[in-house]
Amino acid sequence: MQKPSIRKYTKSKIIVSYTAVLLLLGLAIALGISVGSIPIPLFHVVQILGAKLFHYPVPASIDSSIVNIVMEIRFPRVILAMLVGCSLALAGTAFQGLLKNPLADPYTLGVSSGSALGAVAVLFFGIQLPVLGNFTLPVVSIITGFLTLVGVIYFARLVQRSLAVETIILAGILSSSFIGALTSLLIALTGDELRQIIGWLLGSVSMRGWPYVQLITPFLAAGLIILLASARELNALSFGRQDARSIGVDVKKHTSLVLFGASLLTGSAVAVSGTIGFVGLVIPHMARMIWGVDHRHLLPLSTILGGVFLVLVDLIARTIISPTELPIGVLTAIIGSPIFAVIFIRYRRRKVTT
Repeated sequence: MQKPSIRKYTKSKIIVSYTAVLLLLGLAIALGISVGSIPIPLFHVVQILGAKLFHYPVPASIDSSIVNIVMEIRFPRVILAMLVGCSLALAGTAFQGLLKNPLADPYTLGVSSGSALGAVAVLFFGIQLPVLGNFTLPVVSIITGFLTLVGVIYFARLVQRSLAVETIILAGILSSSFIGALTSLLIALTGDELRQIIGWLLGSVSMRGWPYVQLITPFLAAGLIILLASARELNALSFGRQDARSIGVDVKKHTSLVLFGASLLTGSAVAVSGTIGFVGLVIPHMARMIWGVDHRHLLPLSTILGGVFLVLVDLIARTIISPTELPIGVLTAIIGSPIFAVIFIRYRRRKVTT
């Protein structure tokens, strides 16, 4: 396989890149709050957020019901969509960098399905661990997602000891199908009280509120720190494990760290929003085309771009056939599936030519 080349970033390009994605994120958040069944002028959105942030009174010209819509419904929903998008895009970038394959993401590797099974099991059996309390759901999701990934790699090693990337991805897809069947079985065995989980599994950030924002934030922060700390090693691993070892990289240690960090992000995202596929596939691929493969910048830029993407997709999901809302996971699948096909065709052709 042709080895990737690491582009050199000039200081001006770094400043322009980060400024551009942060402006896009700010615009997406503003639109996400402003647009809806009750339109709210952007100027009023800025006034309300500014008043809450800097602790001064909201202008009397703005009705209190509008303030409640912004602060209790739309703002937490938009922030949650952003955090979930950031988590999934960051996890996908890490998986793709580690496995050197643009087809790798939490969904295709089975991590999302494993996390979803853990979440459904917690709800089905009413599990709440005394030490973890409200964090039982995300912690169990993270553990089951990570165990699924370990199982996928173990199964792929049984099939092919060289652990070809295509074998890992096929094992992931197989695991997703099997785990999806187990999840469906749990739902089928329940009464009406768990029927709502079907909608949750399709992916949604609707009516979650600030508690879910608080739930995912520490896991996103931890996963981001772990992966950014391994950015240089991911660059080395993108040239191959032998080359990475030759320059002193502890391959086993950093592979485990990256897998754990990506599973942490995926499990917490699934715990608060359900299964949202293809964000971790589409966004890293787009970011790599724009900014290259230097993970010191690719990881944070992909993270922000993932937040922008999911905020905008959620906006479309709740307005395209208003007042009915589409599950956000359905839209990401509609967008991601054809892109997955295009990436797969290009990847196979590149392998044939090299």
